[in-house]
Amino acid sequence: MEVRIPIQHYRKLVRRHSKEYIISFAEPRRVISHVTGRNLVFVTRESGIPLLGHAAFGLIDRGTNLIQVRCVTGCNLNCIFCSVDEGRRSKTRATDYIVEPEYLVEKLREVAEFKGMGVEAHIDGQGEPTLYPYMEELLEGISKIKQVSVISMQTNGTLLDEERINMLEKYVTRINLSINALDERKASRLAGIKYPLQKVIEVAKMIAESKMDLLIAPVWVPGYNDDEMERIIQFALEIGAGKRYPPLGIQKYIPYRYGRKLKKVMNFREFYSRLAKWEEEYGVKLILTPEDFGMEKRPRIPQPIRKGERFKARLIAEGRMYGEKLAIVRDRVVTVRSRKRVGEFAAFEIVRAHDGIFLAEEL
Repeated sequence: MEVRIPIQHYRKLVRRHSKEYIISFAEPRRVISHVTGRNLVFVTRESGIPLLGHAAFGLIDRGTNLIQVRCVTGCNLNCIFCSVDEGRRSKTRATDYIVEPEYLVEKLREVAEFKGMGVEAHIDGQGEPTLYPYMEELLEGISKIKQVSVISMQTNGTLLDEERINMLEKYVTRINLSINALDERKASRLAGIKYPLQKVIEVAKMIAESKMDLLIAPVWVPGYNDDEMERIIQFALEIGAGKRYPPLGIQKYIPYRYGRKLKKVMNFREFYSRLAKWEEEYGVKLILTPEDFGMEKRPRIPQPIRKGERFKARLIAEGRMYGEKLAIVRDRVVTVRSRKRVGEFAAFEIVRAHDGIFLAEEL
């Protein structure tokens, strides 16, 4: 790891790491994630890495009252349809990130104060959020931000148990739980590992019985789990998913540029036609809108960087993908496609500046 972190902070992290997210200090200032086997960069105040500007870590503002909170990357599954090619078998991801909880809360408070009352903090990420070893500290901090009225979380549920669910219940409003099949063989095929289906089923039931809302969010992958969708709908209704929010959020498999590609892709017309049919049959809303979750448009955080602008800056850390580095421009982190090494200076041009996420090409 190229970012310099005070040794006392490393000792703090070693003392507090969880058994699910073991970190290995292979050599000074180089940390390896035992989940993915990749280099792990700690994003702290001391690192100087901003929490705005990157898709994999920090905060993402897409112009609504929902702020995506991304505290960690990496995943314990290897889903064959993964939109960001996560897991140990990834061919594109070179680096993982983990963000200091106090630093993340501090920046979220600034963003929430700009947005106003009624903010939803949605903990998601390029991977599995429950791998984050400081989740309770993060949630406790977020819960004290007066503008935040909803805390939601995306998870595959495989690392949850009764103790953790009891902890989450103190802070979290809604859990979006990914269950893609109720047949163990199919679930394992989709997950890319031997999938603990019975455990996740029990986790779903415990969440449904808690004070938290449960939304079951399967990804419909044509040719793999077509006949599982109705079973999942029935299961969600049987266990009482959805109190304040819809009980289901069925997602369509979409092949993304840097995600895992499958041959068969359903068109949107067929997808929504089937959802409409099941809505009528089961009496449950399946075609969802942002309004179903209280989302509304809000002013975006001002963006100090524009597409086409050119800069020269020092490369401060490895990027998320091979051939990428991180740089700092106007208090934003910028991903730079560069062959230069960390520590060197590079001249680059901004080629993407959408939703406050910045990508640049070396000149």
